[in-house]
Amino acid sequence: MPIFYTRNGDDGYTGLLGKDRVPKYHLIPETLGMLDEVMAVIGLARSISLTKITSPILLQIQRDLYDMMAEVSASPENADQFKKIDSKNVDWLEMKIDEITKKVDLPLDFILPGDTQSGATFALARTITRRAERHVARIFHESLMTNKEILRYINRLSSLCYILEIYETRQGGKKIPTRAKDMT
Repeated sequence: MPIFYTRNGDDGYTGLLGKDRVPKYHLIPETLGMLDEVMAVIGLARSISLTKITSPILLQIQRDLYDMMAEVSASPENADQFKKIDSKNVDWLEMKIDEITKKVDLPLDFILPGDTQSGATFALARTITRRAERHVARIFHESLMTNKEILRYINRLSSLCYILEIYETRQGGKKIPTRAKDMT
């Protein structure tokens, strides 16, 4: 039976991909934790999405997040060997945003999540992604990561989550999302 613990983190430190060990509260493990949360909530959204086009998009995003996490967790001298997120990944996200935007009427007002379960899950994914983006921006600005495409990717991902919230809400039968202010 496999063992699910190594005892290597009992001292409050964790290893990076390479020789470095950092405290578990260091910015790198914090950022990895945020990206892991994004991965999990994207998985939740994938499991309850209502449309055939959504699931394959989300699966690719999860694979991109896996690659992203490997690069972020690499020590500086090893980061290049794990670099897989580039401008093509960002271009792909932008293409998906554009494709789905053509299928919905974007609300002009702020909306409230919760009209459908799948739409609300994408709202949650958007907020968690925005939090992860703040952490990615910090490690980028503090030169703990040099690949700016990761920052661009995570920014576009939050936009895609918003568009998918609108799309999934419509697919769930709610033509117009609930507005933050009652307009009646």
